[in-house]
Amino acid sequence: MTLNNFIIREIIAEDNPKIAKAIRSILIEFGAPKVGTAYADTALDTLSENYTNKKSIYFVIEKNSEIFGGAGIKKLDNYNGNVCELQKMYFKPEARGIGLGSKMMDICLQKAKEFGFESFYLETLPYMEEARKLYRKTGFKDLDAPMGDTGHYSCNLWMLKNL
Repeated sequence: MTLNNFIIREIIAEDNPKIAKAIRSILIEFGAPKVGTAYADTALDTLSENYTNKKSIYFVIEKNSEIFGGAGIKKLDNYNGNVCELQKMYFKPEARGIGLGSKMMDICLQKAKEFGFESFYLETLPYMEEARKLYRKTGFKDLDAPMGDTGHYSCNLWMLKNL
């Protein structure tokens, strides 16, 4: 598959069950814990409703009405400061290694700047190595401790990029 076969667009309500299923299957594929990660988030089943606030947005990757992944940005929970978080960026195997990650990061970084955020935060897992390579390539730096409180206590790697 090539990048051109996919559409990156803003989430709509009809995408909710498809993106929830995709994210949970990807987390299972990587052996991620079901607690302390996005897997257990109640918001996962109603993602479109969770990105209706100002300064928040979620994008899905679609091809032939199937959802292959997504990513969103939102103000960092439980943190005092003008920081947004990259949220729920997961891609099915068919959507990996063809440039969609870089394209999605570009879109999310541009939106974060448009929304006026000063920094961009993310949490990840050690075995998501390709994702970490992308984050570093995009300018994210490793942190020694988490920022805010996302509830994802199983995600034990934290990164930040100044915008």
